[in-house]
Amino acid sequence: MNEEKKLAIFLTGYMGCGKTTLGKYIAQKTGLQFVDMDLFIENRYRKSINAIFEEKGEAEFRLIENRILKDVADFENVVVSTGGGLPCFFDNMEVMNRSGITVYLKTDRDILAERLFGAKDKRPLLKGKNRDELRDFVAKSLAEREKFYSQAQIIFDCDRLFLKNEFETRANELINRIYNI
Repeated sequence: MNEEKKLAIFLTGYMGCGKTTLGKYIAQKTGLQFVDMDLFIENRYRKSINAIFEEKGEAEFRLIENRILKDVADFENVVVSTGGGLPCFFDNMEVMNRSGITVYLKTDRDILAERLFGAKDKRPLLKGKNRDELRDFVAKSLAEREKFYSQAQIIFDCDRLFLKNEFETRANELINRIYNI
């Protein structure tokens, strides 16, 4: 890794893929600061993501997200967990690729749908969907987002990430890949 370049790691991928869990682990193991973009936005605006979505709509939320990303992209020595849609708007993938190392946490759509079903009411884009509607929504939107996610410098398979005996091994594999770029 180029020592002169600041270290910023951007974790991207669909909601429920493990960005926050993996980001906290990587930060703890490497001594980097962890930044959750959604929490950063909530703290800055003193409102939940759901409230921002409801009050301002998705288009305004995406503008807010873009502005915050440009602030966070200047941080050094951080692991950033992005919102699932962030890479798909404006020049966000380009900003992240220029500012650090991008990682797409690739996860099978059925695994994502299963993970998200229990927490669907906490996520504005999933509210009120039954299991079949959720599975269809995840499949469709993941297919649309794939072209953005796949612009990441590292594509990391997360299908097995949350199996009890595999998390640390797989997470450490990702850390090794990041540090060997």
